[in-house]
Amino acid sequence: MNQDNTVSRSDWIAVVSAALGAFMAVLDIQITNASLKDITGALGATLDEGSWISLGYLLPEIVIIPLSGWLAQVFGLRRYLLWNVSLFLVFSSLCGLSWNLASMIAFRFGQGLTGGALIPLAFNIVLTKLPPAKQSIGFALFGVSATFAPAIGPTVGGWLTESFGWEWNFYINLIPGALMFWGLAQGLAKEPAKLQMLRGADWAGIGTMAVGLSSLTFFLEEGNRKDWFGSEEIKIAFALAVTCLPAFLIIEFWLAKRPFVDLRLYGKLNFGVGSLINFVLGAGLYGSIYLLPLYLQQLQGYSALQTGETLLWLGLPQLFLMPIAARLSSKFDPRVLVAWGLCCFAGSCWLTSAMSADVAHDQLRFPLLLRAIGFPFIMVPITRLATAGIAPAQAGSASGLFNMGRNLGGSVGIAMLGTLLTNREHLHSNRIGEAVSMYSPLTTERLAAYAQKFLAAGYDPATADRMAIGAIDQAVRAQAYYLAYGDCFIVLAVALASCLLLLPACRRPAPVSGPEAAAAH
Repeated sequence: MNQDNTVSRSDWIAVVSAALGAFMAVLDIQITNASLKDITGALGATLDEGSWISLGYLLPEIVIIPLSGWLAQVFGLRRYLLWNVSLFLVFSSLCGLSWNLASMIAFRFGQGLTGGALIPLAFNIVLTKLPPAKQSIGFALFGVSATFAPAIGPTVGGWLTESFGWEWNFYINLIPGALMFWGLAQGLAKEPAKLQMLRGADWAGIGTMAVGLSSLTFFLEEGNRKDWFGSEEIKIAFALAVTCLPAFLIIEFWLAKRPFVDLRLYGKLNFGVGSLINFVLGAGLYGSIYLLPLYLQQLQGYSALQTGETLLWLGLPQLFLMPIAARLSSKFDPRVLVAWGLCCFAGSCWLTSAMSADVAHDQLRFPLLLRAIGFPFIMVPITRLATAGIAPAQAGSASGLFNMGRNLGGSVGIAMLGTLLTNREHLHSNRIGEAVSMYSPLTTERLAAYAQKFLAAGYDPATADRMAIGAIDQAVRAQAYYLAYGDCFIVLAVALASCLLLLPACRRPAPVSGPEAAAAH
């Protein structure tokens, strides 16, 4: 790490190129979601089977994130990154050329295995190539990948699919990928490989971590869709997760002579608290991005492109606010900035909870804008808080653990909210259904109006009556869904607001600008 505030041109090139790689890797998680119907249709698969297009990326990604710091030491950071970028571009091209679902899943697995490493290593480069006074700028660049990329993923995916075809969801990586390869090759110095680390490596820890994390991710991502413990696959995944993850912790803390990741970092107050807040932030970020497109397409009838245009209010303002957040986090107490950001995010979720048939693009604009204002003031300062006092030798472990926490938070958030949405919809349907009585004047009046509408459309009286009852049932379910979506956003608001209670436990990092910083460095 630099010991003064000067940063060489090559270091900046490395930082910017690595941030671009992290952006591409995170974007690839979300970009296929808006195009899943087109992709599965082209590959002759069902939408249910198509869930493996996302899982094929997520499972290897969650394993490689905590492992990447150790692998970068073994093979050398520059060599390992360049190989990952090259293979990521190869697998991206192959995804666009997929001929069936099996080939797509295999190539997505390769994408996740190589792209997942780009995320923590970008974080690692910020920690090791920039002095503390400049790290806020690096974290702002990294924050664009962490928060902006998921927000615009559905927009980009929907637009590419409608304009050029679903294949361009993958081909879009090629040009920025080539630029990233050039930048990393120019910006990073060659390092000798340390292949001797492979002898006597922590293979037991790596194995239990890989099986445990991938099983947990599968359990969380597929549990709600497969009715949780009603599925044998989910039971097996749960059993593997609860067996392997505790074994992994025991190995890393007590048995491994040379642990591949330093879990004792969680014992550092700032890193532990910061990682917990980052976990909740991941749940809020990915959970809200899961809920909003679902709401807009299910209840408002939006296309993928219209959904993406709505979510632009969540994404674009962050581009302008990230540099401001970076500058302010160097001048003010980052705990105050995080508190402001959490209030904005929680307030946005609370406003979004007022769901009804009248809430769509225009009504969501202000809550989404409020969330976009809050995100940068959480992401950059919380990263600075968590990494304060982290030694360069611990940068690989810190980057892997911190980013793994956000991704796991996203999986937990989506699983929790998907289950909550289903349960609350059933609850509200039953309660509203109890109030809809055939003896109620309001109900009979509404049934007569529906029946008259269907009669005017040319249906016979018996069919019109059946369709009128169906329309009432559909209206009840729609109202139940509005209330259920509102409940989900209230849960998110409470979870985010509760993080405010954790902030006082963090210590304020040492100043990184001004005369004191100059003297310190």
